[in-house]
Amino acid sequence: MHVLILGGTTEARRLAELLDGIPGLTLTSSLAGRVASPRLPPGRTRVGGFGGPEGLAAWLREHAVGALVDATHPFAGTISFNAARAAALAHVPLLALRRPGWVPVPGDRWHEARSLADAARALPALGRRVFLTTGRMGLAAFADLDDLWFLVRSVDAPEPPHPARMEVLLDRGPFTLDGERELLRRHRVDVVVTKDSGGAATAPKLTAAREAGLPVVVVRRPPAPEGVPVVPDPDSAAGWVREHLGRPPLAGH
Repeated sequence: MHVLILGGTTEARRLAELLDGIPGLTLTSSLAGRVASPRLPPGRTRVGGFGGPEGLAAWLREHAVGALVDATHPFAGTISFNAARAAALAHVPLLALRRPGWVPVPGDRWHEARSLADAARALPALGRRVFLTTGRMGLAAFADLDDLWFLVRSVDAPEPPHPARMEVLLDRGPFTLDGERELLRRHRVDVVVTKDSGGAATAPKLTAAREAGLPVVVVRRPPAPEGVPVVPDPDSAAGWVREHLGRPPLAGH
């Protein structure tokens, strides 16, 4: 059986590790190619798009894929809808692996935003020194905020358009709570912007912001395709794949 993982996330790599070496299983992980030096999972890898849902469906048929796992980033909305359409066209079972979103706790000063543009509109009333952790792809939404200063953290260097007053911090999670506390203090940050990515790797910034009493603009996740089964962790996804292989679950799962 050939399994295709639409990946690029920590969960996708972990799923590939759990499935690697299973007899009778061919494993391919597909990466979008937006990061210059991605962490490659075990098994085969391919980089780049498929050409929409029809192109993905053709790839599934051509490579005799028997199961498809969408383990992309929670904000990679287009590929998730393409995967749902492609799986239906190619008659391939599809599972979505989605880490749970973050939940506010007492002391958090969260301001929900529907989009990056919505977050940008909210910023002038909340602070002047912004820690922007939404990645390098959406900086155009903040490019006109000339009165604000931005600390932008991303894996690769951003390209224009982006804010004029900006310092770039090239880094990759997971991040520590002590490190996030020091970053907020050293750069005199007074407001944080983040997508609701979920997971533990980048969550310490939320704790550090709460301790410092800072407002956090949280961009909500885009809608997900209806009718696609969803699991919250790689272990559950591996169990789903093994069921389709007709194999017993891994010990302890």
